[in-house]
Amino acid sequence: MDETGTDPGTATLAESYTEMTEILLPNDTNNLGRALGGAVLHWMDICGGIAGMRFSSREVVTASMDHVDFIGPIEMGEVAVIEGYVFNTGRTSLDVKVDVHAEDPLKGEERPTTSSFFTFVALGDDGSPTRVPDVTAPTPEEQALRDDAIEGRREQLRAVTERYNL
Repeated sequence: MDETGTDPGTATLAESYTEMTEILLPNDTNNLGRALGGAVLHWMDICGGIAGMRFSSREVVTASMDHVDFIGPIEMGEVAVIEGYVFNTGRTSLDVKVDVHAEDPLKGEERPTTSSFFTFVALGDDGSPTRVPDVTAPTPEEQALRDDAIEGRREQLRAVTERYNL
């Protein structure tokens, strides 16, 4: 039950799916003409937040962002495509996978640039954490995305633990 005594029920992974695009302009580039990491992280946070709001029908706030590796640059004039979806939920939290790839719209080429996992907390009308729906994945495509995100997060946590000998 949320703060109004209502059961939030369930929502599908697809209901949260969000895609944003940003053309890389000079204000978001470094001295090499490539995307600033902070700009990319900002876009990822916004995309994840929108996915969380679509899913929960609530305002959400960022609670955490997992490890991020920038595996490829986004060059000036390219389009950054940012995709996010809710793949898991807690009582008041939503786990969102966010992927970014660069697209050269003139050549039709795409390549991955980064990805990460975010956790958001849903807020009730009074600003305190509130219940979120359970996530469902009713189609094979949604289930595959969910399984990929769960395994990807597990693998990323394993790699970070090994890297830092935790």
